[in-house]
Amino acid sequence: MKYCKKCVQPDTRPGIKFDEDGVCPPCRFAEQSCNPINWDERKKILDEIVEFGKKNNVSGYDCIIGVSGGKDSTRQALYLRDEIGLKPLLISCSYPPEQQTERGANNLANLISLGFDCISVSPDPVTWKKMMRQGFLKFGNWCKSTETALYASAPKFAIAYHIPLIFLGENPAIALGDLDVGSTTWEANRMKYCHTLKGGPEALLEDGITEKNLFWYRYPLDEELEWAKLRIVYLGYFIKDFTRFKNAEIAMNHGLIIRDDPPEDIGDTYGFEALDDDFVVINQMFKYLKFGFGKVTDQESEAVRLGKITREEAMERVKKYDGKCATRYIKRFCEYIEITEEEFWRVAESFRNKDIWEKDALGTWRLKYEF
Repeated sequence: MKYCKKCVQPDTRPGIKFDEDGVCPPCRFAEQSCNPINWDERKKILDEIVEFGKKNNVSGYDCIIGVSGGKDSTRQALYLRDEIGLKPLLISCSYPPEQQTERGANNLANLISLGFDCISVSPDPVTWKKMMRQGFLKFGNWCKSTETALYASAPKFAIAYHIPLIFLGENPAIALGDLDVGSTTWEANRMKYCHTLKGGPEALLEDGITEKNLFWYRYPLDEELEWAKLRIVYLGYFIKDFTRFKNAEIAMNHGLIIRDDPPEDIGDTYGFEALDDDFVVINQMFKYLKFGFGKVTDQESEAVRLGKITREEAMERVKKYDGKCATRYIKRFCEYIEITEEEFWRVAESFRNKDIWEKDALGTWRLKYEF
């Protein structure tokens, strides 16, 4: 396990590859002084994409945006409508009521109240919970099914409503270094092959779950995307200040409600991400057990690249807060998927990566490779 020489990102992230100097892809992409970006040329590309959306408007909508009501989807919706002049249709794949936070419901309502049409789909909560449970027990990843549903909903509606233009936010290759997405540009049609989504829901066909339950969990086939002439676009590629920090600032100025939990409870130093669900804190803890990093690493790595903090300050925050998860979230999660806390911890320890973790003299687990 090695860390980027410029930020705090480790080389254990799936799909990442450091260069010969030990620097991660996002840090290299951020070096605009060495690799200046031609923003005028990007604007021409975006203009052509916008024209494509308007030309193919047969429904009254120029494009689709998948939204949760959080900082990124709020920024995208406002930018495309107010600065680009498109009329977007918002698509929200909502968590079941037991899982969605009140904060999340309010934020989605706030985004819609800014003057947008929105379609919300709520997959069967019984199947949803069963698949979450299967994903957690088998893969240590309760998001395995839910993230597929969240990402698949927008292209399903795009095909059904004949709206062949979808905007996503950031390109994971550029922002995080996940090169498995197959693109370091604006093109997002291969998003379905990224680490999060590839493989589909087949591995979760247990506990009474059948093919008939999988409609919202199955990403459209490549043939369907081609038939619909669908273009899926990373909007962040075209916006110079499309960062988690600027997006949060703009969204908060338009009514976004953020967390007030201390970072040692949620493994999050800023509190403006993943606002519609609290179980994400558990997911980040498991990411920490598997790969040695969580949300704080992602946040502070970007903060270093933007010059907001030093690498040394980022290291201290990562050591102090990464992978933290308050007991109250674990209790609620166990009640939700109907397992005991003892079973939760058995699963957690079974997914701890012993290649990067070891016990110290006091029997406490520590990362073998620290900064």
